[in-house]
Amino acid sequence: MNIRFYNARILRTNDNHTFNITKGELWVKGNKIVYIGNGKDVSSATTGDEVLVWDRSIDAEGNLLIPGFKNAHTHTAMTFLRSFADDTTLQDWLYNQVFPREGQLTEDDIYWLDILGIMEYLTSGITSNFDMYFFPPKNQKASVDCGFRTVQTSGLNDFGGSVEILEENYNIVNDMGELASFIIGFHAEYTTSKDKMEGVARLAEKYKSPVFMHNAETKREVDECKERWGVTPTQLTDSLGMYKYGGGGYHCVWMEDKDFEIFKEKGLYAVTNPCSNLKLASGIAPIKRYLSEGINVAIGTDGPASNNALDFFREMYLMSTLSKVKEMDPEATSAEEVLYSATAVGARCMGLNDCDCLEVGKIADIAMIDLSQPNMQPMNNIVKNLVFAGSKQNVKMTMVNGKILYEDNEFYIGFDKNEIYERANDIIGRMK
Repeated sequence: MNIRFYNARILRTNDNHTFNITKGELWVKGNKIVYIGNGKDVSSATTGDEVLVWDRSIDAEGNLLIPGFKNAHTHTAMTFLRSFADDTTLQDWLYNQVFPREGQLTEDDIYWLDILGIMEYLTSGITSNFDMYFFPPKNQKASVDCGFRTVQTSGLNDFGGSVEILEENYNIVNDMGELASFIIGFHAEYTTSKDKMEGVARLAEKYKSPVFMHNAETKREVDECKERWGVTPTQLTDSLGMYKYGGGGYHCVWMEDKDFEIFKEKGLYAVTNPCSNLKLASGIAPIKRYLSEGINVAIGTDGPASNNALDFFREMYLMSTLSKVKEMDPEATSAEEVLYSATAVGARCMGLNDCDCLEVGKIADIAMIDLSQPNMQPMNNIVKNLVFAGSKQNVKMTMVNGKILYEDNEFYIGFDKNEIYERANDIIGRMK
């Protein structure tokens, strides 16, 4: 489709982690942005000799177009455990509540639970997610069927799976079309044998892939790793040769000086999950230090069983404010840096370099923010409004790959929302 947005405010991304907002038009042809400007320059507002014919012409009414948020760590299908296993420690939550019920899931269950999560992503202006869960081809089918963009990684651990299955899923998912990709990874050091971790490293070498895992989420995790191996999870995985092609870690709360050195040297991404870390009392990630040392920080919600929402506005607010409290410094992490993490850095972390900003030639993964809501007024600083005052109520539209999947509280993903809700409740209802 060819879609014209006019009378819009357009968030443009600068290289120095800042933004500027222009007024005018943004044109989408197929899945690409082909024009940003005032709409009066006819020669610039064509593609070659072709004058575009609009399938839709949308008056943005002064609202803001932004690059969609990138949810750089999540377990989407865990929607079935939302508000089910709360107010407990990470180990109890995982081993006594989560793992036993996850073992009862079927591939079809995960398909429907993924769709529920995708719907929630869309309401939050999220246009892609970096997912770790069972049955990756089935997860990806849910995304493809909805028209949503998903990057996957493996949750390989000693409770299930093998390096051979990881490789099979890598090849299957990477062949499922433009909305699908797979990056090599595994669950965590504390759930995965050294033999399997070595296999992951060999596979990353074979495919020249980055590697991602849960890393230093809790102090106990790091302490026990040091008891086993004499080093932290970051140091252990680096010694196994996992990061020749980059990668990173999810959470990255309890880091040592040498861990920071490795992240900086190897160009790794620290994916922070502030809401989940608060809820499980895991700690507060050292965001200011990452940023001051030039380490890239992306943002993830984690799964809806430990969050319990998939709300990027909440994550952005907490990323900044928790950093300020941790450092006892109100200047520690700015709204601009947070929004840059939520969009550009998240995209690059996931290998989505064509989805990182709103520029001609980039893929049209876009959210429209309703600035007419009371929480967006007055417009003293729109970026700060987004991070410190924004909420899901402000998401008016979410477009993925040039297609509008959510607009004015309605979903356009090919599924009836009530059927999805019923299926999710049926799945958890049969669990023991």
